[in-house]
Amino acid sequence: MIYSMTGYGKSVLQLPTKKVTIELKSLNSKNLDLNARMPSIYREKELKVRKVLADKLVRGKIDFSIYVEATAEDTSTQINKPVVKQYIAQLKDLVAGDDVELLKMAVRFPDALNTVREEIDEDEWKAIETGIYKAVEDLTAHRLDEGKVLEKDFNSRVRTITNILEQVIAMDPQRIEGVRERLLRGVEDLKEKYDENRFEQELVYYIEKFDITEEKVRLKNHLSYFTESINSQESNGKKLGFISQEMGREINTIGSKSNYAPMQQLVVQMKDELEKIKEQLLNVL
Repeated sequence: MIYSMTGYGKSVLQLPTKKVTIELKSLNSKNLDLNARMPSIYREKELKVRKVLADKLVRGKIDFSIYVEATAEDTSTQINKPVVKQYIAQLKDLVAGDDVELLKMAVRFPDALNTVREEIDEDEWKAIETGIYKAVEDLTAHRLDEGKVLEKDFNSRVRTITNILEQVIAMDPQRIEGVRERLLRGVEDLKEKYDENRFEQELVYYIEKFDITEEKVRLKNHLSYFTESINSQESNGKKLGFISQEMGREINTIGSKSNYAPMQQLVVQMKDELEKIKEQLLNVL
């Protein structure tokens, strides 16, 4: 089975005083490129979260976000009562006014409000951690669904290349006979006597030079290995990329050796299918 690098995962938690939404988005990338956005209160957990995401998601351009929405009274800012009272007393010495107006002025002065640094509630974080794993599972399921679509496309294109290769194999004896006839006509056009034994030796040399037996066998093996790798338990886009490179090398060699227009047309068709496979492999985990 294979997994796509493209996916989306989400989980929503309703905590006593807040609603927490966790989102994961993934796109294709050669390596792991992780961007994390978290409220400052959870920053001390960022390294741990990054490790979990790296272990679970392996590769891709990952956007991870935690959004917090307060659903109840929950404030870390408190009025510094002694300071405010002193400000009001000093203002009364300067101006006449009711207490409400003086209070409005006093709370704007320095140190009138104290901001208490929030500490992470470990029970709350455990709930968020569970939500992170759920979002990862959601994204992984999405990746698997996308991977099934890719797998279907790969199998179809591999079958097409295999069928074209069978046409190449069937055409090969005809191609070799064509090479033999062209060489023979070339010699006869010279209207010169020639040593038949020497001609046969030269003919064998050229036929061996144009022989594509090894390339046909290797390409067939690479196609089988590609299919086998797709059906394995692990998704390995890099491995499939390496196999596709080897497939391309054999197809190119067949094209350069064929020296036969009908076969070269088949080679072009194989190249076209292989290029489409390579494009899609960029999305495989």
